[in-house]
Amino acid sequence: MTQLLCKPEKREIASGVTIVHEVKNEVSPLQYVELKIIELAPGAKYTETLNDKECCIVALKGTINVKDQKNTFTKLGTRESVFDKIPTDSVYISNQQRLEVEGVKPARVALCYSPTDKILPAKLIKAEENEVENRGSRNNQRLVHNILPDSNSAAHRLLVVEVYTESGNWSSYPPHKHDQDNLPEESLLEETYYHEINPPQGFVFQRVYTDDRSLDETMTVENGDVVLVPEGYHPVGVPEGYTSYYLNVMAGPNRIWKFHNDPNHKWILER
Repeated sequence: MTQLLCKPEKREIASGVTIVHEVKNEVSPLQYVELKIIELAPGAKYTETLNDKECCIVALKGTINVKDQKNTFTKLGTRESVFDKIPTDSVYISNQQRLEVEGVKPARVALCYSPTDKILPAKLIKAEENEVENRGSRNNQRLVHNILPDSNSAAHRLLVVEVYTESGNWSSYPPHKHDQDNLPEESLLEETYYHEINPPQGFVFQRVYTDDRSLDETMTVENGDVVLVPEGYHPVGVPEGYTSYYLNVMAGPNRIWKFHNDPNHKWILER
């Protein structure tokens, strides 16, 4: 199995608290991005001290309470499934804080991390504050929920976005990359994709490749998988009959999203 494709591990660490994914810098090819996906039963609590990391907590489904040492945010979450296709609530918490996430209704939660030494105030990102946009045309259409875009100054490094791609369409396409610290033309941003698929027995394809093909992996991605993108282009193709959801987490030395399209496929945008 490729080191870029992570399967769910489903590890219960306390009563009602299950780690679905844990992507850590020490065991992944990423330096700027870490990710946890957790599931919480009602009343179950997950706690963590952030130390040198910032964190964006996304209520993927269900209802949660979130608090740090100064703030409490209650009854967060707007949907029973990501495929309700409505924005959800999130919370940004800076480093040097102890966080707690409590399940109110059965919940799946993403904890998105990046290293930082900059301390910022906690921020509730309400569902209605998400910028919602439709991108693309023809068979390259997708629905985007911008949770923590580069226009939102709440975070030091983190960028977080949700993307829906309909049956028979492509996403992160034409293939683009952001792996060079070459501003203003291109920024260096690592990325993770947390995938869900509707109906859940489906699959999508994702390719991660560089210009020189020193990295070139094409993966069959199933419901609940995570794909790591340390560098390179990273398109996603959705088969007929299925809908794709993914949560993107990006971070790098500069918090700006400037991408470079694969020159071989740029003509698709110029038709």
